[in-house]
Amino acid sequence: MKWLDEFADPVAARAVIDDITATVTRRWSIMEVCGGQTHSIIRHGLDQLLPVELIHGPGCPVCVTPVAMIDRAHALAATPNVTLCSFGDMLRVPGSNGDLFSVKAAGGDVRVMYSPLAAVRLAEEQPDRQVVWFGVGFETTAPATAMAAHMARTRGLTNFSLLVSHVLVPPAIEAVVPSGRINGFLAAGHVCTVMGTAEYEPIAARHRVPIVVTGFEPLDVLEGVRRCVRQLEAGRAEVENAYERAVKPEGNPAARSMLSDVFEVCDREWRGIGSIPASGWRLAPAYREFDAESRFALDEVDGLHTHEPERCRAGEVLQGLLAPDQCECFGGECTPRSPLGAPMVSSEGACAAYYQYRRVSVG
Repeated sequence: MKWLDEFADPVAARAVIDDITATVTRRWSIMEVCGGQTHSIIRHGLDQLLPVELIHGPGCPVCVTPVAMIDRAHALAATPNVTLCSFGDMLRVPGSNGDLFSVKAAGGDVRVMYSPLAAVRLAEEQPDRQVVWFGVGFETTAPATAMAAHMARTRGLTNFSLLVSHVLVPPAIEAVVPSGRINGFLAAGHVCTVMGTAEYEPIAARHRVPIVVTGFEPLDVLEGVRRCVRQLEAGRAEVENAYERAVKPEGNPAARSMLSDVFEVCDREWRGIGSIPASGWRLAPAYREFDAESRFALDEVDGLHTHEPERCRAGEVLQGLLAPDQCECFGGECTPRSPLGAPMVSSEGACAAYYQYRRVSVG
């Protein structure tokens, strides 16, 4: 199939790997920011074929959603006359008192939906119920959440609101650079289809790290690594677009306009990492009437019983300080059926990738 099979050609992949091997003079450390790239790397064994270290970064938005936000969603789902909607992965992420499916099992109205626009339609169909969309994701999924707020306001809906936990990629890169372990970055192509590439240029210049925008198929990732290695070997630190078939320097102007209209930038807590300045979005004043946190007084939930599992090392995994199979709980106490942390739950989580593709610890 065009655009898929041609980017998984083993002969072409071997040629790129051989070129990288012939180019490197040391074992560079390169972080892929996106969880989709992590799964591609582990599924195809690219990290075992390359002469560089690939470090998995905080590129899973479900994984970095803090426990406090999960607990707020719990409180909403348990509220009479409230229907809570979100993506399927989000419903399995453990909070302080279990996941959202446990609330559903106890009688809460919790629904899996593939789009916030479906939640808007549900609010129109059921005017006597409060419908809340739990919005998570990076810049890729945020435009749909913004459109949902815009539609709700246009249609005069008073029974629709948003629990917003959207986060931004560039501040996350800034947060992990100081570890000193990372020589270069592979940036997420789908994020850049929305936002473009300009936001990465100050980071590359300030920290002297190359940032290569790339896609998710094996040859996409390998080409991103090759370009990053060439920059490192030449002593360059620039933003380079290796995903030109999808990414334009300016991104998607219509989506960016919608985002700037509906949201404003704010500080955001990241699970296992802590607060990162200017790393998230919240509803702008013009849309604050759709803010579920204000409508349902969810600030009262914070600090009561919120806690991370003591043995979970997801924060270290998300910062690239620990590989999933280096965690003593991986594959034993922590599995997809009984996860301690979000990276074992999400379809983009590094722990889930290691487990699914049999990178299971021995002993």
